[in-house]
Amino acid sequence: MNLGLDINLIIIIVISVISIFAFSRPDVMGKLQFNAWQIVHRKEYYRVLSYGFVHGNWIHLLINMFVLYSFGRVVLYYFEAAFDGGTTIRYLILFVSAIVVSTLATLGKEKDNPHYNAVGASGAVSAVVFTSILFDPYNPILLFGIIPIPGIIFGVLYIIYSKYMAGKNIDNIGHDAHYYGALYGLVFPLLYEPKLAIHFFNQLLSFNF
Repeated sequence: MNLGLDINLIIIIVISVISIFAFSRPDVMGKLQFNAWQIVHRKEYYRVLSYGFVHGNWIHLLINMFVLYSFGRVVLYYFEAAFDGGTTIRYLILFVSAIVVSTLATLGKEKDNPHYNAVGASGAVSAVVFTSILFDPYNPILLFGIIPIPGIIFGVLYIIYSKYMAGKNIDNIGHDAHYYGALYGLVFPLLYEPKLAIHFFNQLLSFNF
Protein backbone atom coordinates (compact mmCIF):
# COMPACT_ATOMS: atom_id res chain seq x y z
CA MET A 1 0.00 0.00 0.00
CA ASN A 2 2.90 2.35 0.62
CA LEU A 3 3.89 2.21 -3.04
CA GLY A 4 0.33 3.09 -3.98
CA LEU A 5 0.28 6.07 -1.67
CA ASP A 6 3.65 7.14 -3.08
CA ILE A 7 2.38 7.16 -6.68
CA ASN A 8 -0.42 9.56 -5.73
CA LEU A 9 2.06 11.87 -3.99
CA ILE A 10 4.47 11.61 -6.92
CA ILE A 11 1.72 12.67 -9.34
CA ILE A 12 0.82 15.61 -7.10
CA ILE A 13 4.45 16.70 -6.77
CA VAL A 14 5.15 16.44 -10.51
CA ILE A 15 2.03 18.41 -11.44
CA SER A 16 2.73 21.03 -8.78
CA VAL A 17 6.36 21.55 -9.85
CA ILE A 18 5.50 21.86 -13.54
CA SER A 19 2.52 24.14 -12.85
CA ILE A 20 4.47 26.46 -10.54
CA PHE A 21 7.31 26.67 -13.06
CA ALA A 22 4.84 27.51 -15.85
CA PHE A 23 3.18 30.28 -13.79
CA SER A 24 6.12 32.56 -14.53
CA ARG A 25 6.88 31.16 -17.98
CA PRO A 26 4.11 32.00 -20.48
CA ASP A 27 6.13 30.29 -23.21
CA VAL A 28 6.06 27.01 -21.28
CA MET A 29 2.35 27.40 -20.56
CA GLY A 30 1.72 28.05 -24.23
CA LYS A 31 3.62 24.94 -25.32
CA LEU A 32 1.93 22.61 -22.82
CA GLN A 33 -1.68 23.83 -22.78
CA PHE A 34 -4.47 22.08 -24.65
CA ASN A 35 -5.17 23.67 -28.03
CA ALA A 36 -7.21 21.49 -30.37
CA TRP A 37 -6.22 23.48 -33.45
CA GLN A 38 -2.52 22.97 -32.72
CA ILE A 39 -3.09 19.27 -32.04
CA VAL A 40 -5.01 18.61 -35.25
CA HIS A 41 -3.44 21.01 -37.71
CA ARG A 42 0.15 21.05 -36.42
CA LYS A 43 0.11 17.48 -35.09
CA GLU A 44 1.23 18.50 -31.61
CA TYR A 45 -0.33 15.38 -30.14
CA TYR A 46 1.54 15.62 -26.84
CA ARG A 47 -0.85 18.41 -25.82
CA VAL A 48 -3.67 15.93 -25.13
CA LEU A 49 -1.59 14.84 -22.14
CA SER A 50 0.68 17.76 -21.24
CA TYR A 51 -2.20 20.16 -20.52
CA GLY A 52 -3.08 18.13 -17.43
CA PHE A 53 0.27 19.00 -15.84
CA VAL A 54 -0.18 22.78 -15.89
CA HIS A 55 -2.76 24.97 -14.15
CA GLY A 56 -4.03 28.48 -14.66
CA ASN A 57 -3.32 29.82 -11.18
CA TRP A 58 -2.61 28.88 -7.57
CA ILE A 59 -6.28 28.37 -6.63
CA HIS A 60 -6.84 26.08 -9.62
CA LEU A 61 -3.75 24.05 -8.69
CA LEU A 62 -4.41 23.87 -4.95
CA ILE A 63 -8.04 22.78 -5.30
CA ASN A 64 -7.22 20.06 -7.83
CA MET A 65 -4.29 18.76 -5.81
CA PHE A 66 -6.22 18.78 -2.53
CA VAL A 67 -9.08 16.80 -4.09
CA LEU A 68 -6.62 14.42 -5.75
CA TYR A 69 -4.77 13.88 -2.48
CA SER A 70 -8.01 13.17 -0.61
CA PHE A 71 -9.70 10.88 -3.12
CA GLY A 72 -6.55 9.33 -4.57
CA ARG A 73 -5.79 7.66 -1.25
CA VAL A 74 -9.34 6.30 -1.11
CA VAL A 75 -9.20 4.90 -4.64
CA LEU A 76 -5.85 3.26 -3.97
CA TYR A 77 -7.37 1.56 -0.93
CA TYR A 78 -10.33 0.32 -3.00
CA PHE A 79 -8.06 -0.92 -5.80
CA GLU A 80 -5.93 -2.86 -3.36
CA ALA A 81 -9.01 -4.45 -1.79
CA ALA A 82 -10.76 -5.26 -5.08
CA PHE A 83 -7.93 -6.41 -7.34
CA ASP A 84 -5.15 -8.95 -7.04
CA GLY A 85 -2.05 -6.78 -7.19
CA GLY A 86 -1.11 -4.04 -9.63
CA THR A 87 -2.54 -1.24 -7.49
CA THR A 88 0.13 1.31 -8.36
CA ILE A 89 0.16 0.77 -12.12
CA ARG A 90 -3.63 0.53 -12.25
CA TYR A 91 -4.00 3.88 -10.51
CA LEU A 92 -1.39 5.45 -12.78
CA ILE A 93 -3.21 4.14 -15.86
CA LEU A 94 -6.49 5.55 -14.54
CA PHE A 95 -5.06 9.00 -13.99
CA VAL A 96 -3.02 9.35 -17.17
CA SER A 97 -5.64 7.83 -19.48
CA ALA A 98 -8.34 10.03 -17.91
CA ILE A 99 -6.38 13.16 -18.87
CA VAL A 100 -6.56 12.05 -22.50
CA VAL A 101 -10.04 10.54 -22.57
CA SER A 102 -11.69 13.46 -20.79
CA THR A 103 -10.63 15.90 -23.50
CA LEU A 104 -11.41 13.91 -26.66
CA ALA A 105 -14.85 15.47 -27.06
CA THR A 106 -13.36 18.96 -26.77
CA LEU A 107 -10.74 18.00 -29.33
CA GLY A 108 -13.47 17.26 -31.85
CA LYS A 109 -15.51 20.31 -30.93
CA GLU A 110 -12.69 22.87 -30.98
CA LYS A 111 -10.39 21.44 -33.66
CA ASP A 112 -10.94 24.44 -35.96
CA ASN A 113 -10.81 27.07 -33.22
CA PRO A 114 -7.20 28.29 -32.80
CA HIS A 115 -8.20 30.51 -29.85
CA TYR A 116 -9.48 27.78 -27.52
CA ASN A 117 -7.00 26.85 -24.79
CA ALA A 118 -7.38 24.78 -21.64
CA VAL A 119 -5.17 23.64 -18.77
CA GLY A 120 -5.55 21.56 -15.64
CA ALA A 121 -5.99 18.02 -14.39
CA SER A 122 -9.69 18.49 -13.57
CA GLY A 123 -10.85 15.75 -15.95
CA ALA A 124 -8.50 13.20 -14.38
CA VAL A 125 -9.35 14.39 -10.87
CA SER A 126 -13.05 13.96 -11.71
CA ALA A 127 -12.29 10.41 -12.82
CA VAL A 128 -10.61 9.64 -9.48
CA VAL A 129 -13.56 11.09 -7.53
CA PHE A 130 -16.11 9.09 -9.52
CA THR A 131 -14.11 5.89 -9.24
CA SER A 132 -14.45 6.29 -5.47
CA ILE A 133 -18.22 6.77 -5.93
CA LEU A 134 -18.44 3.49 -7.85
CA PHE A 135 -16.96 1.60 -4.91
CA ASP A 136 -18.89 3.42 -2.18
CA PRO A 137 -21.76 5.51 -3.56
CA TYR A 138 -22.97 6.75 -0.16
CA ASN A 139 -19.60 7.83 1.18
CA PRO A 140 -20.11 11.56 1.87
CA ILE A 141 -18.41 14.23 -0.18
CA LEU A 142 -18.06 17.72 1.29
CA LEU A 143 -19.87 20.12 -1.05
CA PHE A 144 -18.01 23.45 -1.06
CA GLY A 145 -15.71 21.81 1.48
CA ILE A 146 -18.40 22.13 4.17
CA ILE A 147 -21.74 20.43 3.40
CA PRO A 148 -21.68 16.58 3.55
CA ILE A 149 -23.62 14.99 0.69
CA PRO A 150 -23.75 11.31 -0.36
CA GLY A 151 -21.33 10.70 -3.21
CA ILE A 152 -23.97 9.33 -5.57
CA ILE A 153 -26.16 12.42 -5.17
CA PHE A 154 -23.19 14.69 -5.70
CA GLY A 155 -22.23 12.61 -8.74
CA VAL A 156 -25.63 12.86 -10.41
CA LEU A 157 -25.82 16.63 -9.82
CA TYR A 158 -22.24 17.08 -11.01
CA ILE A 159 -22.80 15.17 -14.25
CA ILE A 160 -26.04 17.02 -15.00
CA TYR A 161 -24.43 20.40 -14.29
CA SER A 162 -21.30 19.65 -16.32
CA LYS A 163 -23.32 18.42 -19.30
CA TYR A 164 -25.60 21.46 -19.14
CA MET A 165 -22.72 23.94 -18.93
CA ALA A 166 -20.82 22.15 -21.70
CA GLY A 167 -23.83 22.63 -23.95
CA LYS A 168 -24.08 26.31 -23.04
CA ASN A 169 -20.38 26.96 -23.69
CA ILE A 170 -20.56 30.36 -21.99
CA ASP A 171 -17.32 30.31 -19.99
CA ASN A 172 -13.72 29.13 -20.29
CA ILE A 173 -14.09 26.15 -17.94
CA GLY A 174 -13.61 22.70 -19.48
CA HIS A 175 -17.01 21.29 -18.52
CA ASP A 176 -16.74 18.61 -21.20
CA ALA A 177 -13.56 17.34 -19.53
CA HIS A 178 -15.31 17.26 -16.15
CA TYR A 179 -18.28 15.38 -17.60
CA TYR A 180 -16.35 12.78 -19.59
CA GLY A 181 -13.73 12.41 -16.88
CA ALA A 182 -16.48 11.61 -14.38
CA LEU A 183 -18.08 9.02 -16.66
CA TYR A 184 -14.69 7.48 -17.38
CA GLY A 185 -14.01 7.18 -13.67
CA LEU A 186 -17.18 5.13 -13.28
CA VAL A 187 -16.33 2.85 -16.21
CA PHE A 188 -12.60 2.34 -15.68
CA PRO A 189 -12.75 -0.21 -12.81
CA LEU A 190 -15.41 -2.18 -14.70
CA LEU A 191 -12.91 -2.78 -17.50
CA TYR A 192 -10.91 -4.86 -15.02
CA GLU A 193 -13.80 -6.39 -13.11
CA PRO A 194 -17.32 -6.09 -14.61
CA LYS A 195 -18.80 -7.65 -11.45
CA LEU A 196 -18.12 -4.36 -9.69
CA ALA A 197 -21.31 -3.13 -11.38
CA ILE A 198 -23.24 -5.64 -9.26
CA HIS A 199 -21.39 -4.41 -6.17
CA PHE A 200 -22.34 -0.83 -7.06
CA PHE A 201 -26.05 -1.61 -7.42
CA ASN A 202 -26.02 -3.70 -4.23
CA GLN A 203 -24.52 -0.72 -2.44
CA LEU A 204 -27.27 1.52 -3.81
CA LEU A 205 -29.99 -0.87 -2.68
CA SER A 206 -28.48 -1.25 0.78
CA PHE A 207 -29.25 2.35 1.75
CA ASN A 208 -31.36 2.58 4.89
CA PHE A 209 -34.11 5.15 4.63
